[in-house]
Amino acid sequence: MHKIALIIQREYLTRVRKRSFLLTTFLVPLFFIGMYVGIIFLTKKSFDETHAVVYIIDQEGTIAPKLKSTKNITYIHSNKALQEQLSTLKDEEASNTSILVVPKDFLSSPNVEFLAANKPNVTTQNEIKSNLSDIIRDFKYQKLGINIDSLHNIDTTVAINAKEVTADGETKDSNTEIAMGIALALSILVYISLFLYGSQVMRGIIEEKSNRIIEVIISSVKPFQLMMGKIIGIGLVGLTQFVLWIVLSFMLAGVASTFFVSKAELGEQVIGSKMMESNGEQIAQSGSSLNGISPEAWAMIQSVNFTEIIVCFFIFFLGGYLIYSALFAAVGSAVDSETEASQFTMPITMPLLLTYALSFGVLMNDPHGTVATWLSFIPFTSPIAMLVRIPFGVPLWQIVVSALLLIAGFIFTTWVAARIYRVGILMYGKKPSYKELLKWFRYKS
Repeated sequence: MHKIALIIQREYLTRVRKRSFLLTTFLVPLFFIGMYVGIIFLTKKSFDETHAVVYIIDQEGTIAPKLKSTKNITYIHSNKALQEQLSTLKDEEASNTSILVVPKDFLSSPNVEFLAANKPNVTTQNEIKSNLSDIIRDFKYQKLGINIDSLHNIDTTVAINAKEVTADGETKDSNTEIAMGIALALSILVYISLFLYGSQVMRGIIEEKSNRIIEVIISSVKPFQLMMGKIIGIGLVGLTQFVLWIVLSFMLAGVASTFFVSKAELGEQVIGSKMMESNGEQIAQSGSSLNGISPEAWAMIQSVNFTEIIVCFFIFFLGGYLIYSALFAAVGSAVDSETEASQFTMPITMPLLLTYALSFGVLMNDPHGTVATWLSFIPFTSPIAMLVRIPFGVPLWQIVVSALLLIAGFIFTTWVAARIYRVGILMYGKKPSYKELLKWFRYKS
């Protein structure tokens, strides 16, 4: 154990002191927070810049007063002739200025002309079409003798207050959209992380093997001790990075939300623009908000058990890392270059790739189904499958059983990998095959 601890210390300190570790540790949170702030800023700027000014030439005579300006379009009733308005259109500084020509027979033949100096904006056209369609509909209702005001007063909006019934019979707030977003983020994060840190183990072994450093190290420690030291040392580097990423992300998110993004915009990003629009009047009337964040957004955030997600993330990331890094270590010991390693890395990562692909559809659409449940019990697929299911609520016994099976899977894969590692680490100049690896596995100590 003392020798393994020394190897762990050596691997950990060697990698932590590298400039690449410091750069990735501090730049990754900055990149994601900057990307998030940039998306909100550019989205808001895009909406501001695409605000359209539409001059209405109403030949029908009753349409222009019915077209009300919105946050995206400003309607201006023009009394000028069409040719005169066209001449002024070219002189307009704003690129989003256009002319809407409503013909005399519009109510009987609903066709209009939309003239713009540049290519007409599709979003603007669709909104104008929607506004004109409402006018046509109201006209036809009125023609049939239907009271338009009564129809407009009919509210058909249905609000679903999703609740989750616990095993104790109690109810708690539940939000599927938030769960799907977290599940998607976790699947991507675990998939990339397992490949990143697993390949670091493999590259480290190949590098030491090609430089013949491994021969000096093997003279003082056993191959198994060396392999475990490398796996655990690099794993601790990964955990250190994740802890720093979480701390830095929360700190930078607080700074970004304070100085760059208003809390109202942050709440809109959390619950979606459609929900903000549909519930905007109710929120304004109630006047209840928490530091600028709407009650709906705050309720969604509170419905997520972040403690469970973070704890389970570290458990399943560490278990998945130990399994796949042991396999990557066996591959690294068997080959002399990363080019030769490609024929072995693809088969061992196929279960991970398959689960990652299924997480976008099968697992998130039916997180409690048979496929999702079985995938969360198989050690090679559970690091992604279980983390995708956890935001949707998983029984504690399933999490415990999955974690225990993951530990058992690690012990088994480590035993297999160690038997290949002890032979392959001193093999040079021979391109191995699967048959050769099987022969190494069967060698007696």
